[in-house]
Amino acid sequence: MTKVSKEALFLLSQGESLVLWFEEVGIGDIPLVGGKNASLGEMIQQLVPQGVNVPMGFATTAYAYRYFIQSAGLEAQLRELFADLDTNDVKDLRERGKKARSLLMHTPFPQPLREAITSAYQRLSDIYYPDVDVAVRSSATAEDLPDASFAGQQETYLNVTGIASVLAACHRCFASLFTDRAISYRQTKGFDHFSVALAVGVQKMVRSDLATSGVMFTIETETGFPDAALITAAYGLGENVVQGAVNPDEYYVFKPTLKAGFNSIIDKKLGSKEIKMVYDDGSKFTKNISVNPELRNQFALDDADIIQLAKWACLIEEHYSQIHGNQTPMDIEWAKDGITHELFVVQARPETVQSQKQQNLLKNYRLQGQLNHTPLVIGRAIGEAISQGKARVILDVNQIEQFQAGEILITERTDPDWEPIMKQAQAIITNQGGRTCHSAIIARELGVPAIVGCGNATSILKTGQEITVSCAEGDEGRVYAGLLPFEVQEAHLENLPRTRTQILMNVGNPQEAFSLSAIPNDGVGLARTEFIIANHIQTHPMALLKFAELEDEYAKAKIAEITALYVDKPQYFVDKLAQGIARIAAAFYPKPVIVRMSDFKSNEYANLLGGRQFEPQEENPMLGWRGASRYYDPGYREAFALECQALKRVRDDMGLVNVIPMIPFCRTPDEGKLVLAEMAKNHLQQGVNGLQVYVMCELPNNVIMAEEFAAIFDGFSIGSNDLTQLTLGLDRDSALVAGLFDERSTGVKRMVKMAIDAAKKCHRKIGICGQAPSDYPEFAQFLVEVGIDSMSLNPDSVLKTILEVAKVENS
Repeated sequence: MTKVSKEALFLLSQGESLVLWFEEVGIGDIPLVGGKNASLGEMIQQLVPQGVNVPMGFATTAYAYRYFIQSAGLEAQLRELFADLDTNDVKDLRERGKKARSLLMHTPFPQPLREAITSAYQRLSDIYYPDVDVAVRSSATAEDLPDASFAGQQETYLNVTGIASVLAACHRCFASLFTDRAISYRQTKGFDHFSVALAVGVQKMVRSDLATSGVMFTIETETGFPDAALITAAYGLGENVVQGAVNPDEYYVFKPTLKAGFNSIIDKKLGSKEIKMVYDDGSKFTKNISVNPELRNQFALDDADIIQLAKWACLIEEHYSQIHGNQTPMDIEWAKDGITHELFVVQARPETVQSQKQQNLLKNYRLQGQLNHTPLVIGRAIGEAISQGKARVILDVNQIEQFQAGEILITERTDPDWEPIMKQAQAIITNQGGRTCHSAIIARELGVPAIVGCGNATSILKTGQEITVSCAEGDEGRVYAGLLPFEVQEAHLENLPRTRTQILMNVGNPQEAFSLSAIPNDGVGLARTEFIIANHIQTHPMALLKFAELEDEYAKAKIAEITALYVDKPQYFVDKLAQGIARIAAAFYPKPVIVRMSDFKSNEYANLLGGRQFEPQEENPMLGWRGASRYYDPGYREAFALECQALKRVRDDMGLVNVIPMIPFCRTPDEGKLVLAEMAKNHLQQGVNGLQVYVMCELPNNVIMAEEFAAIFDGFSIGSNDLTQLTLGLDRDSALVAGLFDERSTGVKRMVKMAIDAAKKCHRKIGICGQAPSDYPEFAQFLVEVGIDSMSLNPDSVLKTILEVAKVENS
């Protein structure tokens, strides 16, 4: 038993605690033990009984820090040091920060504080094992407020063992209240340096050095979409993920159907995971080692762990939302123990960026003109903005004084020491890091677009080079040479009228779905599977089914490379297609999402990897083997079965029953019956689990025989492009007759009206998903006048069309 000094007994008699156990504190104790520790205590008290695992530990208090400062008379010296500080002068900031830290480090802990920490650590060792290894984390008393994250501003030490090392780590944490980045951050946010105290959390380590760890958010980090949880994972201790030293795996889980008991993993992205942080038996606490290439090419988490983590994320979010009285998205660190194989939550704090955004202002960035530019560098997009300027490549934090305000920072990774110049940057580009790394969090908080995990940015981009940084093209961030023109559209949504005519959207790219769902809409009228197949799958489905028989050696090698995770090659097609559809369906849930089954032409299919071997040569593919005619044909039936499997997974396994499949280019009612029979063979039975099946109305025969088609299908969507082509006898791929192509032609409009009238007579829904109402306001007006149920528009024309439709409806 540790002997307690008279001074320590006196402090205890005054009711001031130097150390408190996590289970003794809750979220209301941030001023006492800091945000991290208060949150750990809250979870241990309230959420551990609900099944969330949180390691035990204790915290030094804010009083302990102030007692240390005051007993040594340090405050006056520190105030003098920071009296006239200019944080924009990086050199001066660095010198003063170094002096402040030195002052604290050369001041010994008072005896009562040493005794309190020693006693608590011995008790923790009694609970687990002698000299238990712990994480020692700084926790500022102003951190984790709604509009300030303080993420990474102070120090953390992992794998700390023995009381001498614990005391030394606590001392260094106290000094880290005056790191350069923390000083700069407080001054930028308007916090008084001396109103903030430093608590230290000492927590039993989870042996994730032998397994995996990462970060999860209960909100989509770039768009603020509230119903998706993002989980990132890499091998080893979690510090590499937090600091952006590794490109982790990413998993998206859809919360509403997860809570209903479905396997709601709607997307997975494999990270490179080149290194992992493990325990160091030498002089350092931890070290990084390379990850086996075989492990890099595997997902770090299985589905069961992803679902478990997502369920905990929902529990944590719901609990904190009850505390705050509104939805409170959370930023959570987790770890898996490689010895016990248990999952743990090791930190949780409120998310501080998307939750603070103005909800009724829609800002849309878009590059102008034809995008024929090849990106110089590609990575993960952070934010949705576009920025441009001169590049500045800096590889060492000791050279940050070279940075000029307004430049674009390019570096290996932007850890917290870079924060003083991050706030001056026009944009940030890094070789390493994922969406949940510290640099991404700070970039979001500063409102600075960033592209992380590029791999080669520092070698491709040069200092002084003029570049454009685009984070407005979905998940993928792109860097272009030169200063490309772009526009920013702003829309205030408070006074936008509601229309009787449903306004849906055409969505092709799943990566843009979360962002697009913020635009006022009634769902998706056209989700194109062709985009997913061409851009994400890239491979002809028959080439996957007949992989062993492929004759094109280049295609075979390329397919083997991109399907390296799969022994069963066709499963690659099913997984990727299901994830693409699911992401769109989740973004707009529970609104209807009409998914058009594949409608490539034979020449387009031939351009996919391995495609030429399975496609005929057609003189006019536009009018040939496309759409419905493929689905029951012996030459494609197996491939259509893969599409059906993907759709079934989305609806039945993920619970996204808002998905409505739509059959394109269906020439006759008998052909429609053949397609429905083929779908039923693949367990997509019309009427089962609420399944509706729509048909494209894009051929004159669809209009002429609309009542017969209505007896087979549940709804129609007019494809004005093909209907115009076939009504006017034009090949829309031919430039020679392009001038005659016009959806506003009297004949086309009569066909549209005939289709609407027939659908109404048969009590079937009918909408339009072609280009015409997006391009021509007068065509949208015509559609309202003839009583169409819905229009599906290109996203950039939704707001203006809503105003036009409202005007017609109210006239």
